Amino acid sequence: MLIIWRLLINAAALWAATRVVPGISYDGDWSTLFVVALVFGVINVSVRPILMLLTLPFLIITLGLFTFVLNGLMLWLTSAISDGLGLGFHVDGFGAAFFGAFVVTVVSFLLSLFVVSGSGDRRPAHDR
Repeated sequence: MLIIWRLLINAAALWAATRVVPGISYDGDWSTLFVVALVFGVINVSVRPILMLLTLPFLIITLGLFTFVLNGLMLWLTSAISDGLGLGFHVDGFGAAFFGAFVVTVVSFLLSLFVVSGSGDRRPAHDR
C-alpha cells in the first residue's frame, strides 16, 4: 500500500512542478501522469543510487548540496524517457529540471508527512 501512496505523491509532486516551474510541461490526463510518476520512481530507485555512489566526492565536498543537481538530472532523465514513450511530460533544460526537482522534493516531503506506513505505527514516515 505504501508503494501506491508513493506513486500518488510523486504524481502530485510532478503535477505541481508543471504548474510552478516554467519549462516543465505536461500534456495528458491523470492516468498517464501516474505512468510518468512510475517512470520517475523507477529511475530514482535504479539510477540515482549509482550516481550517488559515483559522485560521492562531490556530495562530501558540497556537504550534500550536489544532491540537488542529481535530483535535477533524474527529472531530466524522466523527461527524456517520457518523451520517448510519448507520455507528454517534458522538461526544457537543466535549469528547469533543477528548479523542478526542488519543487518535486518539497511537495513530496510535505505530502509524505501525511502518509503512515503499514506497520501499525501511526507516526508519520519521517519520524521513524
